[in-house]
Amino acid sequence: MEAFQLIAHGAPGKFELREVPEPKPAPDEVLVQVQSCGLNHLDLWLEEGALPVPVALPRTPGGEIAGRILEIGASVEDWKPGDRVAVQSNLFCGECEFCRKGEESLCLKGELLGVQRDGGFAEKVVVPVRALVRLPESADFDASAALTLAGSTAMHMLTNRTAVHPNDWVLVMGASSGVGSAAIQIAKGLGARVVTTASTEAKRVLGKQLGADHVVDSNDPNWPAEVRKITEKRGVDVAVEHIGGEVLPKVFECLARGGTVVTCGATAGRDVTINLWPFFVKQQRLIGSYGRNKADIEATLKWVAAGKLIPVIDSIYPLDETDDAFAHLRSRNVLGKVLIEPYEPISRAGAMA
Repeated sequence: MEAFQLIAHGAPGKFELREVPEPKPAPDEVLVQVQSCGLNHLDLWLEEGALPVPVALPRTPGGEIAGRILEIGASVEDWKPGDRVAVQSNLFCGECEFCRKGEESLCLKGELLGVQRDGGFAEKVVVPVRALVRLPESADFDASAALTLAGSTAMHMLTNRTAVHPNDWVLVMGASSGVGSAAIQIAKGLGARVVTTASTEAKRVLGKQLGADHVVDSNDPNWPAEVRKITEKRGVDVAVEHIGGEVLPKVFECLARGGTVVTCGATAGRDVTINLWPFFVKQQRLIGSYGRNKADIEATLKWVAAGKLIPVIDSIYPLDETDDAFAHLRSRNVLGKVLIEPYEPISRAGAMA
């Protein structure tokens, strides 16, 4: 079968489209035909060698997988060839104290699909059966690939790590990002008033189309003051942050008393400085959020099936043009998700261009 593999780290790294042996499922695994797989900033970190985990090369990237089961392992029950599935990218052991409580995102033996084992930029992939989520009939493969990771990350942030109440003010960073575009829709669906940020006019238009009540220009160094002006100097109750670096302290400038920043990323830098005086005087919270639980994916797909959460798809590339997809994501001109399709798509209904 064909697989798009990282051969050497770099910016850009060295990739090759290779013929590799078809993987065989272990007793507790299934073989999935990949219909669609999302490209994530995590894949760029993998490419650069910037992840704090050991990675054996060559490696097939891609963790946002949707497809059909082709073959099941000897001990697999309740699944059969032909079943349509989404795949949980943060693989979990199913046995540790956290997994037993349904908190797979805290698994003590967790692995990242497409990083520590081969992922979905290939015609086929083997995954543990416990990582499967059944795909609703009304959700197509592209929608699943666009939302199973980024959308469920936003769902985990807004419904598991913190709570959003009707009429809360919610700040969502990066309207055009995978997490941001989903978080706007989820926050609105929970009854919040949403402010989002965007760096170009096209991205600001997208933020409004997704339902944001206000969009501020993130290129303006005084954008936190604009957020406070929108909220009549009160500040926001919840901020969805996934950028890090110098952005995180600015997000705290937007936060109300008793407000919460929930963060899941550090694309702009992992080391930050926070002024502790207003942090504790205003009794604010900083909450980390990593990955998702199976319940978050199931909730995300239910929202998709109900038409409450619409994928924002920037572009779709065939497998043999995956290097172009990487270059496009690096350009920072992406509006929504970039997808890879090893096979001809069956349906793209419901996607937002």
